[in-house]
Amino acid sequence: MPAFSLEPSQTARCAELRALAEERLRPLAEKGEPGRVNRPLVAELGRLGLLERLFTSGALDLCLMRESLAQACTEAETALALQGLGAHPVHAHGTPAQRERWLPAVSEGSAVAAFALSEPGAGSDAAALGLRAEGEPGGPVGTPGVRAEGEPVGRGAAEQSGVARWERGRADSEAPGARVETQRSGSESAAPGSQAGRESVWQGAEGARAGWESVRRGAAGPSAGPSAGLEPGSAAGAPARPVAVADGASRWRLTGEKCWISNAPEADFYTVFARTTPGAGARGVTAFLVPADRPGLTGTALDMLSPHPIGALAFDAVPVSADDVLGEVDRGFRVAMGTLNLFRPSVGAFAVGMAQAALEATLAHTARRDAFGGKLRDLQSVAHTVAEMALRTDAARLMVYAAATAYDEGAPDVPKRAAMAKLLATETAQYVVDTAVQLHGARALQRGHLLEHLYREVRAPRIYEGASEVQRGIIAKELYADVEVS
Repeated sequence: MPAFSLEPSQTARCAELRALAEERLRPLAEKGEPGRVNRPLVAELGRLGLLERLFTSGALDLCLMRESLAQACTEAETALALQGLGAHPVHAHGTPAQRERWLPAVSEGSAVAAFALSEPGAGSDAAALGLRAEGEPGGPVGTPGVRAEGEPVGRGAAEQSGVARWERGRADSEAPGARVETQRSGSESAAPGSQAGRESVWQGAEGARAGWESVRRGAAGPSAGPSAGLEPGSAAGAPARPVAVADGASRWRLTGEKCWISNAPEADFYTVFARTTPGAGARGVTAFLVPADRPGLTGTALDMLSPHPIGALAFDAVPVSADDVLGEVDRGFRVAMGTLNLFRPSVGAFAVGMAQAALEATLAHTARRDAFGGKLRDLQSVAHTVAEMALRTDAARLMVYAAATAYDEGAPDVPKRAAMAKLLATETAQYVVDTAVQLHGARALQRGHLLEHLYREVRAPRIYEGASEVQRGIIAKELYADVEVS
């Protein structure tokens, strides 16, 4: 990898975004309720063109956005990141119909997305997913689980009516004129540095609009989805198979739980990973796009330390079909890992942004705080500690940028670099924020203090999207893959 440095235009855009976050996003964030989706904040991110850039920018640009937002408003950063995490599988692996239905709404901030991978018994071990996608009875007479008159066994009248409502609703949503339309006005011209000028920097930079239009037309990303006519469900104990029904669409029922899902239970749709082939490990997982209003899908909020919403989801025979598959059947783990390889460096960028905010607060505090006949900065132990904070923050930033650049260039070692970037940056941010609290003293733990807020925010990134221990495992696996054993 070449030595890394930002272009002046990139540095300028980062500064503009930090100012926008201060002026426009932080006031909305402060009005939000902890643990709930802040829809006005999400809508403002859309109006500023930042959500749209999730689908038109590379990994490095994503990192620069997340780092810049994190320095000024962590709530806005997290809202942006969760929209990207939940919707990226639709952008990268969805069918034209799926992208057309959901991506414009995500981009404008009117639809909230969520990424549903973790389960109570399958957090770090993502390949051990227990959410079952079972082939729905509904084939011709003689298919296991189907009555002679075609009624599935064991399904009550109330549930049947719910599924019927879903079927009718799906047909209505696919009718002409039912699609959510996106309306945007052109960027206003303004003097550099003004509020409107800052908006136009991010709305119009690098031809983002043209790229987005190609996504809306379905020209970007693979058109994927399983073929119809898969073999009917087999006998008990055999791998579950979807059933080909009269209209040619393969159908499943999702049964099980998801837990620690950001934006749940308030999201409008979920990227859900479920097991379609028992006993196949990572090779038997399929990704589904599941709207929140599907019958049988319920959720509860969890009371967590993190300020952003996190919840659990329960799937009680939730109906999905081939139209809801993201990518290919039994290839959903690739969808998950591809998404995480993109977002892991940007989790590191989020951490770097928090570390930078803590560092700047510490520099200001130690420069003005009187102690022991002078300023805190005059104490060598304090000065050396601050130097260490700065050193680690810059090292983490460079590794994050390098990993993002490797992703954008299609380098073969992206999994290793992404894992290294997330690991170093999140561990660094934990050290820097904790040290900043120590140098500030008790005042930093008062409710409402910047460091009190960062202290709560900084802990979770060491766990989500792969805990630190998982990242070390990925790094080691990639390193040993290149070692030839004689």
